[in-house]
Amino acid sequence: MERAKRLVPESLPAEILGDDEPRYLRRQKPVEVRKKGLSRRVRDSWRVWVTRGAIAGAISGALAGAVYFFLFSPQVILAAPEQVEVIGNRYVSREAVVNLFAVDRGRSVLRIPLAARRLELERIAWVNQAYVQRILPNRIRVEVFEREPVAFLRSGSELSLVDAGGVILERPTQGAFHFPVVTGISEAMPRPERERRMKMFVEFMKEIEQVRAGSIERLSEADLADATDLRATLTGLPDSASASEGLQAVVVHFGAGEFGTKFGLLLENFPRWRAAAGHVQSIDLRFRGQVVVNPESKR
Repeated sequence: MERAKRLVPESLPAEILGDDEPRYLRRQKPVEVRKKGLSRRVRDSWRVWVTRGAIAGAISGALAGAVYFFLFSPQVILAAPEQVEVIGNRYVSREAVVNLFAVDRGRSVLRIPLAARRLELERIAWVNQAYVQRILPNRIRVEVFEREPVAFLRSGSELSLVDAGGVILERPTQGAFHFPVVTGISEAMPRPERERRMKMFVEFMKEIEQVRAGSIERLSEADLADATDLRATLTGLPDSASASEGLQAVVVHFGAGEFGTKFGLLLENFPRWRAAAGHVQSIDLRFRGQVVVNPESKR
């Protein structure tokens, strides 16, 4: 029996006998369990978004305050006519301009419709162009460019003014004007047609002045009733007999163009035509290469 007991350990491999005891008796090292947290990249991104949100909130608050100030604060309200500045007006009254902003009293200058007010200003006959500006915090500036009349317009017994675009203007109480008189157009005539005839008249004055300086002074009246024939009443044409008999008024048919050429022909030949025909009532220069002289009928 003792022999059998001794044989048991000897029959087992040494590696088994050597490893069994440490395997069960050695104290195992505890395993560390790491707690997973936010990565650095996530933390940095979170900080950026928080910062941006704070900045956006601050900007939004500032903008809201600014909007409230400029729309509702008493410091930006148009409260009195003195807050409307008008420059460039000579014949347009300040009152006529300021009255257009009466509906804006008590309103922030930022809420005034500038484009609409500009259109209303340009409906005033004497106003050719207008510019409207806001001057913060509470003023409006209006710059007016007025129309320039070029002639008196006689319609019956009424005498008004008219500009190169055919706009009929009331005569202002102040201001002295020295213009020839035009007839043949009226308020009832469509504006484009008035403009076309007045452009013909302006071109006529320009061309005769180029032929001889001061010739406009000889023009007393222009009849624009016929769009194809400008009829001008001229006085003081070069004539030796006129000095003794007074300045003779002659109606000249100039047609619708080549005014300078026709006027030069008139100045050059009028003394000869008058000598041949006596007192000349009218001259027709509408036909190329042909002049029709009508002697004045004696009474």
